[in-house]
Amino acid sequence: MRNDLYKPYHRINLMNETKPYQPYQQTNKMIKKIIITGGAGFIGSHVVREFVNKYPEYQIINIDALTYAGNLENLRDVEDRPNYTFVKADIRDAQLVSRIFEAFKPDGVIHLAAESHVDRSIADPLAFVMTNVIGTVNLLNAAKETWKDNSEGKRFHHVSTDEVYGTLGEAGLFTEETPYDPHSPYSASKASSDHFVRAYHDTYDLPVVITNCSNNYGPNHFPEKLIPLCIHNILHNRPLPIYGDGRFTRDWLFVIDHARAIDLVFHRGNTGESYNIGGFNEWKNIDLVKELCRQMDDKLGRPAGTSEKLITFVKDRPGRDLRYAIDATKINRELGYKPSVTFEEGLSRTIDWYLNNQEWLDHVTSGDYQRYYEKQYSKS
Repeated sequence: MRNDLYKPYHRINLMNETKPYQPYQQTNKMIKKIIITGGAGFIGSHVVREFVNKYPEYQIINIDALTYAGNLENLRDVEDRPNYTFVKADIRDAQLVSRIFEAFKPDGVIHLAAESHVDRSIADPLAFVMTNVIGTVNLLNAAKETWKDNSEGKRFHHVSTDEVYGTLGEAGLFTEETPYDPHSPYSASKASSDHFVRAYHDTYDLPVVITNCSNNYGPNHFPEKLIPLCIHNILHNRPLPIYGDGRFTRDWLFVIDHARAIDLVFHRGNTGESYNIGGFNEWKNIDLVKELCRQMDDKLGRPAGTSEKLITFVKDRPGRDLRYAIDATKINRELGYKPSVTFEEGLSRTIDWYLNNQEWLDHVTSGDYQRYYEKQYSKS
């Protein structure tokens, strides 16, 4: 076990540690200690960056198991900051989670660690139950124990998804009062974790907030999701797999805007309440991919329509929801939140990031994802 926790870029691996972990000695005054779970992942890394840069007086502890979608390369720009600590740990391990809370005695938790890909949940639902449900309960228990004598100023922020609400028809929006109606193992696991968070607030008076967000996009997104997958495949002249007829509709949220919204809710949201975070950007999948193709052709200097020829319709997966759309009126009214970019602008910035970071893209697609891609889409 390393003891030099306040040298630049603190890495602590507790997963195979057998001797008791002793709490560190803080050498500089930090007014808050915040645990962010899943901080090496897509959304989590942007939240870590937001908090490390914006709040130098906070000690940010990033807990991540570094599964296939967790990548410390996402945080190279903040890894040497004195208020940042990385702990490699798996939230499914209740004893390990308790030791981490005992060691750091956090004032807040922002919980993003989750299995999040619907296709993978269909193939292996138990993995989603273990991480998204059991892992969440382990964190709730640790927070409850740590804050049992004094929960004033403490906060457990659970980050969830709009998929817990099920599906919409051609009209309507998800509000915070929409009944839960999950249709996939992924959304069912997230719905369950949401219910546990609320139950711990109601039963144990744990100070919690929940946010449910729409589809995120932006830099550092692991290329199993639609936008980075299509960018990667266009670069390599591979098919662009579109489920069904491409008319499934999603609301898209730029990940940096999502990180800003999490900051707002964590600091100013009302305890015990939920907030929907949306991008006010509804797009049918086929229209989105065509816009991406148009921008890619322009940026790559290719003739218009070149990338669109790669579009390939594939058999739809089970449990597909027709439409998601978030009503973000509450967070706008109460906290003054609104997205900073249009979808077209955010998409352009996202494409530019991938074009400027092709080494990162090639690196993350060289292993597990490449095998996954070949299995899923080679028959398209």
